[in-house]
Amino acid sequence: MLKALETNINPDSDAIVHNVLPVSYLMTQHYDNRAICLSLHPECPPIGLETLKIDDFQLHASSTKRYGLGAHRGRLNIQAGLYEDDLYDGAWCAGRNDPLQWFEVDARRLTRFTGVITQGRSSLWSSDWVTSYKVMVSNDSHSWVTLKNGSEDLIFLGNREKEIPVRNIFPSPVVARYIRVNPCSWFHSGSICMRVEILGCPLPGDGFAPRSISSFPWLMFKKIHHEFFFIVPPQFMKVVNELCPNITRIYNIGKSQNGLKLYAIEISDNPGEHEVGEPEFRYTAGSHGNEVLGRELLLLLMQFMCLEYLSGNQRIRHLVEETRIHLLPSVNPDGYEKAFEVGSELSGWSLGRWTNDGIDIHHNFPDLNSMLWEAESKKWIPRKMANHHVSIPEWYQSENASVALETRALIAWMEKMPFVLGGNLQGGELVVTFPYDRTRSQGVAREQTPTPDDHVFRWLAFSYASTHRLMTDANRRACHTEDFAKEDGTINGASWHTAAGSMNDFSYLHTNSFELSMYVGCDKFPHESELPEEWENNRESLLVFMEQVHRGIKGVVRDLQGRGIANAVISVEGINHDIRTAADGDYWRLLNPGEYKVTARAEGYSFTSKKCEVGYKMGATRCDFTIGRTNLSRIREIMEKFNKQPIKLPVRQLQARRSRERHLGTS
Repeated sequence: MLKALETNINPDSDAIVHNVLPVSYLMTQHYDNRAICLSLHPECPPIGLETLKIDDFQLHASSTKRYGLGAHRGRLNIQAGLYEDDLYDGAWCAGRNDPLQWFEVDARRLTRFTGVITQGRSSLWSSDWVTSYKVMVSNDSHSWVTLKNGSEDLIFLGNREKEIPVRNIFPSPVVARYIRVNPCSWFHSGSICMRVEILGCPLPGDGFAPRSISSFPWLMFKKIHHEFFFIVPPQFMKVVNELCPNITRIYNIGKSQNGLKLYAIEISDNPGEHEVGEPEFRYTAGSHGNEVLGRELLLLLMQFMCLEYLSGNQRIRHLVEETRIHLLPSVNPDGYEKAFEVGSELSGWSLGRWTNDGIDIHHNFPDLNSMLWEAESKKWIPRKMANHHVSIPEWYQSENASVALETRALIAWMEKMPFVLGGNLQGGELVVTFPYDRTRSQGVAREQTPTPDDHVFRWLAFSYASTHRLMTDANRRACHTEDFAKEDGTINGASWHTAAGSMNDFSYLHTNSFELSMYVGCDKFPHESELPEEWENNRESLLVFMEQVHRGIKGVVRDLQGRGIANAVISVEGINHDIRTAADGDYWRLLNPGEYKVTARAEGYSFTSKKCEVGYKMGATRCDFTIGRTNLSRIREIMEKFNKQPIKLPVRQLQARRSRERHLGTS
């Protein structure tokens, strides 16, 4: 009586073949099954197990193997800790393996349930998943009705392995308050373990649940589709550019492995130009293609800034007029296409994370940390090697190196633009991480590894986390295994998990730009219905962090003729990390409030120092420098001008010559 169909995505179509439909229903139709399901059975969004809208007290189970495998861990895409323990494991697992076990969700109000999504247990060591199950619903948690196919119980096909989500859509929606998933079979070498998401639409009002359960006529409902969610960035950027042509410019920084262009939009009162004294800021997103929320936030941010600028919002106008802003929403478009092809709830935890050739872009940069630390241990700094702008090793630049095209494009972009501050938006957590991302001690997985600018980085991280609506909320539930709210929503990257060659470390060590990672939501790829709330969660943080580019000191280093000096070194006493001036001699040095002794030096010029004070009010303190040529450099310049090259002798030969001259003079 029942035909159970596998979920099947056609890459050339948005249509979906759903898992379960009665044979009698299929036989009476003369249309494509996928079109029938979409037109007559509008799908409800997830009710929020993954996004934590459903709290732990709404989840129940028949039995539990141990606390860390309790019902509160039965959330879609939840991740186990590195060391699976009694607190943070990767699924709900029943205490016994028998068909009497169940996983229950209390929606706390009448809900139109339309489907279930399941996964197996997240584990490095175990293989546990449910292969088939029934679904039961109730209005009072005592009387339960099993979904039927005619007179028989509906049996839904479950998972074939533990990570890929499987979605089952009910033949007809059902209205109830409670819903249970009742495993019927499971992997023969494993146990009953599940991660679950429920699809459902809450009904308006808080009325009591009716005593009987009945199929709800789905044609009474209209699915609300947010057109702004699955947008192609270039098309959306073009709309923003046409709306605000005087403050925006679209450009691309390169191509992906599949030939897709990496588009960025610039927002500035003089787009296309670097203005002397104006800092440059960047946001990037989508280095992991399946972490889609950051991508959508940047698309919304560019639209928001355009509209607010036109409406006369003074805060936005000041930001646009005093900052050159760059937004790159999709660093890994190839990976995004893979995730989008199967949809927000079915892409799992990793589909689309990597580039088309299997590279993790965010950790694909050269490991400059080890080079710097080796030089420090050998006391080469600053005599043989600078403490900043560490050079990229030759092997990394070879064509045979395992470097993604997207990474090479990012590096070229970072070297071309004089960025001061940047943030890369990621997903799957609620925390802001700051460098270093690699532990200094070899073989150590977690260790506090601060940069010389640790106090500045901590402030920058806190500026985002503290203005986010959830990151510092002590009452919120941890996304997976770590409660970052206890740490003010921030953490040093290396103390979380070590990773060599991160974008954050590379940016700090190879350029002037301070880079942080913002993990903007527990759900990497939220359903379209979640986007408005996620935007509100992050909107203020996105703006506040951009404004931090104006914290510290700024100025221009000039020669005695008033010309800007490029590549002059700016040093701050007590901070073992320097920066350099841009092509016009201008610089920006992020600093916390305080008084600093700052030194400017350049090759062929004498150095000069002065005290610069950073206040608490927003706005960088002006601290200009004028430096003159050294006598030796002036002599060389004169001799080169008249084609008289100076005689270059080794130091020992010069000393020997002077000694002979003195000896002859005395004799």
